[in-house]
Amino acid sequence: MRRIMLALLAAFALAVTGLATSTPAAAQGVTVAAYPAWQAWTSYTIGTRVTHNGVDYECRQAHTSQPGWEPPNVPALWTTVSGGGDTTPPSVPGDLRATGSTSSSISLAWNASTDNVGVSGYNVYRGTTLVTTVTGTTHTDTGLASGTSYTYTVRARDAAGNLSAASAAVTAATSGGTGVPGQPGAPAVTGATDTSISLSWGAAGGTVTGYRVYEGSTQRAQVSGTSATISGLGACTSHTYTVRAYNSAGESGSSASVTGSTTGCPTGARMPGAPYLYMGWGNPPNPGTVMDATGVKSFTMAFILSSGGCTPAWDGNRPLTGGTDAQAISTIKSKGGSVQVSFGGWQGNKLGPNCSTPQAFAGAVQQVINAVGPAVVDFDIENTDEFENYTVQDRILNGLKIVKQNNPNVKVVVTFGTTRTGPNAHGVRLVNRAKELAVPIDNYTIMPFDFGGSDIYTDTVNASEGLKNTLKSAFGWTDAQAYAHMGISGMNGLSDQQELTTPATWTQITTWARSKGLTRLAYWAVNRDRPCPGGGVTSNCSGIAQTEWEFTRTTAGF
Repeated sequence: MRRIMLALLAAFALAVTGLATSTPAAAQGVTVAAYPAWQAWTSYTIGTRVTHNGVDYECRQAHTSQPGWEPPNVPALWTTVSGGGDTTPPSVPGDLRATGSTSSSISLAWNASTDNVGVSGYNVYRGTTLVTTVTGTTHTDTGLASGTSYTYTVRARDAAGNLSAASAAVTAATSGGTGVPGQPGAPAVTGATDTSISLSWGAAGGTVTGYRVYEGSTQRAQVSGTSATISGLGACTSHTYTVRAYNSAGESGSSASVTGSTTGCPTGARMPGAPYLYMGWGNPPNPGTVMDATGVKSFTMAFILSSGGCTPAWDGNRPLTGGTDAQAISTIKSKGGSVQVSFGGWQGNKLGPNCSTPQAFAGAVQQVINAVGPAVVDFDIENTDEFENYTVQDRILNGLKIVKQNNPNVKVVVTFGTTRTGPNAHGVRLVNRAKELAVPIDNYTIMPFDFGGSDIYTDTVNASEGLKNTLKSAFGWTDAQAYAHMGISGMNGLSDQQELTTPATWTQITTWARSKGLTRLAYWAVNRDRPCPGGGVTSNCSGIAQTEWEFTRTTAGF
């Protein structure tokens, strides 16, 4: 009893002391940590709470802490205290790869993670040892033993100290020691023809006799330099390669892989002109009425968005089947027409940022394909959440690769904004990245409007020629091949910036597109293909004098 009373008195004294010391600090506006700061070389018992980098943690297993065992680094030992702060971890870093090595170093790179607040850095681990924390997506691990293999993983962290799960591991070796060369740098596709793919890669460290290029376990080339051309391939086929350096002592580990495709893919027939039809906006017309009046045979149905997470819905809230969109599509098909389904757009809760992986994104698209049966899927990639977010760009592109593999008869289109002279940096990056990832995109469509100009025909032609040059540069295509992968999506009547596209101008644009062999033509939108001279930019008319469905009638002639 005496011991219990002494313990209670001691606890009471500590509480009084705490109140006495904390009150002045609070009065002065000083933030006082709820728990003591975590320290290395300290014994912790289950239930003990500490603060680290402004986040509170509770001990899960008794242990003596060591440097590198900070609470966010060892979730097996510590868990965040619920009820306060950011507790959402970043996504897992993708595609961890070794990009080169010497006798004493290995260079690594990985794809950036995303986070609900923001990624603050990456923890790099050699085996189970934390090597360093970096803010970028590369690191060179130095001071290594020669001729030795090391295995690495990476975890993303945010400002609250939340850590992602570990990336997939990569194993790489330094050169020297046994005399085996270091690992070559990551290869890249530098060109392709109908029957060949050309590669280049970074030189390996150590003594190198040459390099061998492998497709799977099969050797496809052996060269003395850091480039090779693999010939004798089939047209329109994809191939994945790795590279190994060799000398008399043996071969290095494999480089990172790269996938490339030969050219010569059939472009197929021109897609029918398909103006956008949006059933959730602008007094949408009955598509059957429009078809009867104009002869148009196809519509681009807008827009598929997220209804929460990676679940698709029309406009984010209407069901894929059984609703007004499905009824419109049924009407179009009953009259011998076809539909293109457009994902994304300028605003709204989109699938690209919400689907966490390319596989998840492809699965969401597949739900729509299964429900609708479109001839074309159009991915309208715009704004900062998709077009200017390269992590999301890559997620969409990798997802489209899966979509095309699973639906070879469905055409895949990407639609994006442009400048007067062609794609901006984000658009050029989109095209080049599609080439690097070997994504079989059937058509690249630009939206040549909202320039604030006065000659929409000239602006459209110049922007289209800029797209052609971008495609030629990326894929090595001829003019004809580039045009065959291009489309135009205009805006009828008055644009958002009061640019004027008259019916005569749209006819001129349509004629130019046909003459160059473009394979897609659309405009925004059938809902607006009605006269209202002086009406401005509205959802249910063009703002100009015209006959009803005049732009659609011209588009039907494409």
